[in-house]
Amino acid sequence: MRPEARPQRPIALLLALLWLLFAATAAAQADATSDEPGSELQISLLTFGPGEIYWERFGHNAIAIRDRRSGEAVSYNYGIFDFEEESFFLNFLRGHMRYTIEATSLERDLAWYREEGRAVLEQELQLAPAQRLALRDFLEWNLRPENAKYDYEYFTSNCSTKVRDALDRVLGGAIRRSLETRSRGYTYRLQADSLLAPIPALMLPMDLGLGPYADRRLSFWDESFIPAEFAQHLAQVQVDGADGKPQPLVVATRVLSTANANLAADENSWLRRHGPYPIGYATPVAVVSVALSLLLFVAARSPRPRVALAFALPAAGFALAAGLSGLVLAALWLLTDHVSAWRNANLLLLDPLLLLLLPALWRSRRPDWRGGRATRLLAGLVLTLALLALAIKVLPWFVQNNAVWIALLLPPHLALGWRLLKR
Repeated sequence: MRPEARPQRPIALLLALLWLLFAATAAAQADATSDEPGSELQISLLTFGPGEIYWERFGHNAIAIRDRRSGEAVSYNYGIFDFEEESFFLNFLRGHMRYTIEATSLERDLAWYREEGRAVLEQELQLAPAQRLALRDFLEWNLRPENAKYDYEYFTSNCSTKVRDALDRVLGGAIRRSLETRSRGYTYRLQADSLLAPIPALMLPMDLGLGPYADRRLSFWDESFIPAEFAQHLAQVQVDGADGKPQPLVVATRVLSTANANLAADENSWLRRHGPYPIGYATPVAVVSVALSLLLFVAARSPRPRVALAFALPAAGFALAAGLSGLVLAALWLLTDHVSAWRNANLLLLDPLLLLLLPALWRSRRPDWRGGRATRLLAGLVLTLALLALAIKVLPWFVQNNAVWIALLLPPHLALGWRLLKR
């Protein structure tokens, strides 16, 4: 290049940038002022990170629609429920939950989540004007009192799946076609355990109560019951553009808010990083359970009453806790619509029949006590069912991932069975 041409290079670069800026602005204005219905609308998916309250652990999402002509911005979300609703807790226990769609001011919605210290991600979506208008019309139709409520289910019909379905509807099934053929082998149990890992007191009973339904392999479409997963998968979806060529559905991604220190610490906690818990912990749990059960076995063999009492008390406590837990699992299966709790193989380990053995276990504090025929028959049945929980793990149609509960609960069954079956 000639020396005298060098000073012109910054000027040429500046002119090119100005031209690009002008072209982009003109295109945006043209889109906003186009006579085609829906061209004035901007559609975004909002994804809110987990909160501190237990029902906020799965996160949340909403559809944001901005009208660039009127300046109105509305947030539509399907996650509204009311504790004050008549028979709310009874319906919750029965699995008859009703949730509602709600539309609020976008700024008000964003301000609330920022005040809660939750992360907020916005993904602007590339929809044709007719699709934008169809989406808004559908959401407004859904807001009508006769259409606003829907039957809620944790995994298949929640705030995120309803948002997913609304977007997929106006895209003619493009999202589903893109996501339902892909999978990384995750399950409902694995995802739920991971999200609830910072709250073990809630996560462990939930995992115990989940049946084989929670262990089927999920597609990306199924995984979208979690708002953050849906946002991640949506970024990979492509749709046909105006020219018929594939183009990304998500055209812009913006972080509107980051999680506060407490929520960020939860997401980076040991259990979240090394989980999902309890999947994968069967071996260390088995070691601990076998060691404790051996202590029970030694106490049961002692001829001294005080040592025998060290068997009777823990054994009776185990039978009481396991039996009551089994009644809960049986009720979830037989008396509710909580599909994810049906056919739970943990019932073989948490056997309500253990409650009938409580008198015999208390009498076992006397070293010379021996159970009668009825006690031995009942104890043999309980032990056989517990062993069956282990045996059916090799059968292909029993897919429940409950190895950790077998590791925890089977060794005490062996100790109790030995004492009660002793002649």
